[in-house]
Amino acid sequence: MKQILLAAALMGWMLTGCTGNGQTKTDNNMTTLQLTQEWDKTFPKSDKVDHKKVTFRNRYGIELAADMYTPKNAKGKLAAIAVTGPFGAVKEQSSGLYAQHMAERGFLTIAFDPSFTGESGGEPRRMASPDINTEDFLAAVDFLSVQDNVDPERIGIIGICGFGGMGVNAAALDPRIKATVASTMYDMSKVNVEGYFASEDTPAQRMEKRKAIAAQRTADFKSGTYKRAGGVVDPLPDDAPWFVKDYYAYYKTPRGYHKRSGNSNDGWNVIGCQSFMNQPLLAWAQEIENPVLLIHGEKAHSRYFSEYAFERMTGRHVEGVSVVEGNKELMIIPGASHVDLYDDVAGVIPYDKIESFFKANLK
Repeated sequence: MKQILLAAALMGWMLTGCTGNGQTKTDNNMTTLQLTQEWDKTFPKSDKVDHKKVTFRNRYGIELAADMYTPKNAKGKLAAIAVTGPFGAVKEQSSGLYAQHMAERGFLTIAFDPSFTGESGGEPRRMASPDINTEDFLAAVDFLSVQDNVDPERIGIIGICGFGGMGVNAAALDPRIKATVASTMYDMSKVNVEGYFASEDTPAQRMEKRKAIAAQRTADFKSGTYKRAGGVVDPLPDDAPWFVKDYYAYYKTPRGYHKRSGNSNDGWNVIGCQSFMNQPLLAWAQEIENPVLLIHGEKAHSRYFSEYAFERMTGRHVEGVSVVEGNKELMIIPGASHVDLYDDVAGVIPYDKIESFFKANLK
């Protein structure tokens, strides 16, 4: 129990927790974001794909920034995949890596920064919203649907970590998404409502969280600023849970650090995740008709989120095993942790499986 409570305290940056991102705006429909033109990813550039920056708007008028990866010498209309996540990360981290790998395998891909983060627009910075962040996926589908070199009937999505849950929610809302992959997913509603491992799952505990957020809103309004929750804890306490050490090894070291990543720096606004408290992401997961692949590490602290999502979609409860039920699949990676599925250091991201899943379902 002590470790669970310490984990909850150390991981406040995931659950709650705005500086400007250097964007410029005009009053017409041609809002221009200041996009970095040099390669500033946490992974090397592939010589098998073409890369460029693109932007598009969601239905709330927020302009999103994305990296587009296209297979070199590609001809005709391609299947396309939109990728984002992890929660609190930027497109220069895991989502760009996934997108580039999938482009090497023949898909046109985009990795985008969600609203209020990275190079994308939206004020105030570092807010999160189950509605708007789900909409970000749908806006990416809008954008891909009208590209001359994309087949609009062959579009899929990949959501990583907290955007895995948002991706499943998007799939429940938009049948244009023909196939969905959620990798090492979090259900941000479930973890905000219940705490980690259901450690805060009583009405009294939820009321205390509501009161704390309400008090912070008043304080923020008085000060005219939004208090940040802090990114991944730094310095790392000796008694930090192993999964917090895992996050630190990615976000706070040259392996995965990025200057625009909230998790690498000062995190979300303290009130940033308030809406997740009463807006369940997976409420309609059982009505997703198109294929979904959930991928999770066997040793991940977060594995129960994918197992819960699989149960919501199929009615079948499983723990720690790979299983297929109709066109829904849960794939458990032996020995893998949550962060092992962020990059290629452990070499366990199942790119071959993801490729075969999309090729089978985007045809």
